[in-house]
Amino acid sequence: MSSPVTELVELLSLERLEDNLFRGQSRDIGTKYVFGGQVLGQALAAAQMTLSSPRGAHSLHAYFLRAGNIDAPIVYQLDRTRDGGSFSVRRVTAIQHGQVIFFMAASFQEQEGGAEHQLPMPTVPPPEDIEPAAAVPEKVLAKLPTKVQRWLSRTGPFEFRHVYPRDELNPPRRPPHQQVWFKLCDRVPDDPRLHQALLAYASDFQLLGTATFPHGISYYQPNVQMASLDHALWFHRPFRVDEWLLYSIDSPSAQASRGLARGQIYDRQGRLVASTAQEGLIRVVGDAAAARAVPAQG
Repeated sequence: MSSPVTELVELLSLERLEDNLFRGQSRDIGTKYVFGGQVLGQALAAAQMTLSSPRGAHSLHAYFLRAGNIDAPIVYQLDRTRDGGSFSVRRVTAIQHGQVIFFMAASFQEQEGGAEHQLPMPTVPPPEDIEPAAAVPEKVLAKLPTKVQRWLSRTGPFEFRHVYPRDELNPPRRPPHQQVWFKLCDRVPDDPRLHQALLAYASDFQLLGTATFPHGISYYQPNVQMASLDHALWFHRPFRVDEWLLYSIDSPSAQASRGLARGQIYDRQGRLVASTAQEGLIRVVGDAAAARAVPAQG
């Protein structure tokens, strides 16, 4: 039996149909629809496959348009927008059942030097000093909605350790910021492009949920609708996702049933390796059935 990490790496290894056309499979990770990070990681992997020079991604900007069906593959159509002396730009359109579900623009750059500065990493305990999250007791799990049972019962490829854990089943009100250590559960090859695609996948975890903290709600509650609307990711410095990274997240605003969250990702040495931003739908409804009817992308 393959491990969750092996399955994820295979998920990001797309089938090339034509020069600018790729197909990726979908994986059920416990969500009703395709996890947004999967589409993000696959779209970046597709763009990487059209580069003839070893340029690394430095930024991507994406919109989630429709929920993806976990039982069907996704086709990625590429536009080779520009190949300049130092930068390349690709546009990626994700299609399922003849409809566009996602699109992204990504920019790649040749490695070069220049002036450097960064904000310091927050002072937090190291991951070894933080206990892994305890499993939800079977008696408690059996009483939860089906979507929550599927999510909490899964064995994922990443390990997460929250600096300040929050009970998502009975969420308290607290300020909109958190720090989370995370890493892949197994080692993977050294290919920097693979690590960038894996980080794109992981960057969709934890982010939008931070905007729910001041309101005492969570995705696990049956009357809460949540879905990623857009996602931005900037790569600053080399990193490995199979070594501990700190995700420091804050949410500066929530309004009009939308929440904005920002993240900074640091390695163990305190280097800022990536930054993220995401806006998503956060809606509390009176009817739990109506909440389940809204497709959540991530």
